[in-house]
Amino acid sequence: RWAMEQQIAVGEFFDAEDFVEVSQVHICADSEALGPSGVAFLEKLAGAPAEQRRVSVPTVTDPRGADFARVASIKQPEAIVALERRAADALATLGMILTDTCINYQSVLPPVRGEHLAFGDTGSVIYANSVCGARSNYEGGPAALAAALTGRVPRYGFHLDACRRGHRRWRVTQPPRSLSDWGALGALVGRAQESYWQVPVVEPAGGHKPTSDQLKHFGAAMASWGSTAMYHVCSVTPEAPPAEPGAAALELGHRDIDAFYDSFAPSREELDVVVFAAPQLSLLEMQQLARLLEGRRVHEATALLVATSPEIRHAAARAGLVAAIERAGGVVLEGVCFYQMHARVLAEANGWRTLMTNSAKLVNIIAGYGYEPALAPMERCVEAAVSGRIVR
Repeated sequence: RWAMEQQIAVGEFFDAEDFVEVSQVHICADSEALGPSGVAFLEKLAGAPAEQRRVSVPTVTDPRGADFARVASIKQPEAIVALERRAADALATLGMILTDTCINYQSVLPPVRGEHLAFGDTGSVIYANSVCGARSNYEGGPAALAAALTGRVPRYGFHLDACRRGHRRWRVTQPPRSLSDWGALGALVGRAQESYWQVPVVEPAGGHKPTSDQLKHFGAAMASWGSTAMYHVCSVTPEAPPAEPGAAALELGHRDIDAFYDSFAPSREELDVVVFAAPQLSLLEMQQLARLLEGRRVHEATALLVATSPEIRHAAARAGLVAAIERAGGVVLEGVCFYQMHARVLAEANGWRTLMTNSAKLVNIIAGYGYEPALAPMERCVEAAVSGRIVR
């Protein structure tokens, strides 16, 4: 009853004509977002009779706020860990699969074109809509929980053909040089969006075909900087219109990307922490990082944190990548994302202020937690971690 009342209210607000069944749900429910009252609400639902509380469609979870096996290495307070354990237990009791990942489209169950979803994480939604051609709106925690219980969502927004058509065109004049370039590009496009309902159309430089990780960083940053839920890349994504070389378009190139990098300037050179997260790293990114760290050692005054999904961490461990990263002084975290780990508390506990990352999404978020961020490609982040100083 609670779930249906929630969804009817949302559907009426957005003038939805009916519901559409969804095949899978992805829910964001870390303890920082939930707070004690949110965790208590989940526990109340989990205490209902078994036939009432079980989710009705496959439901997976976004990153948690604590890696229970590694809390000591980053000085995470026990009160936070205990609250996170309660939330995880409640979600499991409700029948959810604790995948604890924001890259479920890479590591769990990639959706297919036309598949209706109820995804929560912004990076997951924009990737599913754009790259996979599936259909989802941004479903916040309560909305995703309601969808998991009922197996449906109101049919509005990106479930409709009319909302998926392209709007403003962007022409990329030079191929991005790194994953962080792709993130910067996504941030620049997202920052210029005027509404959630706009769908940018991007014409890549010289017929360049981006990879899954490149599109992951591109979309995650665009969604963070612009609340954008879908984009088209001509000749790449399944619903993209054709490129129109003569049509009016806004142009972006290396000069714009470099200016975006330069807009982040911490007040001191000493580097406290390097973070690879937001989104979590794929197996190929883990391999790249391990190779960059080979034969090197992270500076004693700098922490190096790497976040990936449980499945990818397991695969990376089998391949020797986790051992290589940790041999160099890094910490490979499982099932978390840095900004969802009560990042302000971590800063206070560890004395962290300056932060370097290759994630254009993370630099948009983390300043709100008291950090001074710098954005750079992975290679430069590794150089900085080893030297203990920000490498510009």
